[in-house]
Amino acid sequence: MDNIHPHIVLFDGECNLCNNFVDYIIRYDKNGEFKFDSLQSTKSKELLTESPFMEQSLSTVVYVKNEKFYNKSTAVLLILHRLHFPLSLAVILLIVPKFIRDWVYSVIAKNRYGWFGKRNTCRIPTEEEKAKFL
Repeated sequence: MDNIHPHIVLFDGECNLCNNFVDYIIRYDKNGEFKFDSLQSTKSKELLTESPFMEQSLSTVVYVKNEKFYNKSTAVLLILHRLHFPLSLAVILLIVPKFIRDWVYSVIAKNRYGWFGKRNTCRIPTEEEKAKFL
């Protein structure tokens, strides 16, 4: 894996909720730490061959931090922790048992297209965003 990008967010490029989350991260990533890619891309699929949960990759956000892979609620909380106050405090939710956090995450993930909609194609970064994508 490439150590140049220690914070990579892989997301469902067709999911409106996921794309809104990426927009939020881009807006509040003041240090420009994050790089992004859709889970549907060839680069993401290659990167995920190193992950312990490749088979569930399209149903979860994946956060790659310094060559370690995180998914579901842990990924979201660790990403928020890197952003501004007060959202950085969300990391305290890691004290909630993972099976509970991931159950809530799974309910949202299962219903995300119905609740938030789905795009016909994956997200295409704007000119301003291109440097933030793999």
